Amino acid sequence: MVKIGRALGANPLTFIGLSGIGDLVLTCTADLSRNHTVGKKLGEGLSLDSILKEMKMVAEGIPTAEAVYHLAKKHNINAPICEAVYRMLHHDLKPKEAVAWLCSLPLKDELRSIIK
Repeated sequence: MVKIGRALGANPLTFIGLSGIGDLVLTCTADLSRNHTVGKKLGEGLSLDSILKEMKMVAEGIPTAEAVYHLAKKHNINAPICEAVYRMLHHDLKPKEAVAWLCSLPLKDELRSIIK
């Protein structure tokens, strides 16, 4: 997300504060988070369609994942976690397959390319 923000003119340090990392941690861990609920149910093997039929509120991460994926492609940004989330939500990539793919990627220095 920092890479995409930088490409759009954002200060990369914005993403490190409560509005960035704080929101991300809360979204990933809080049972009341709609995005967390969607991710947990995907991990349990439910399809996105069946999850959405059960939900009464909007999980904003679903359309956001698509927007982020397309922004990364438009700006030629390598964002494998964003791509994996997009593919799980919109192209039936299974969570286990996503983790295996992400773990197979070569290691590299992520921070140096973000904060210059």
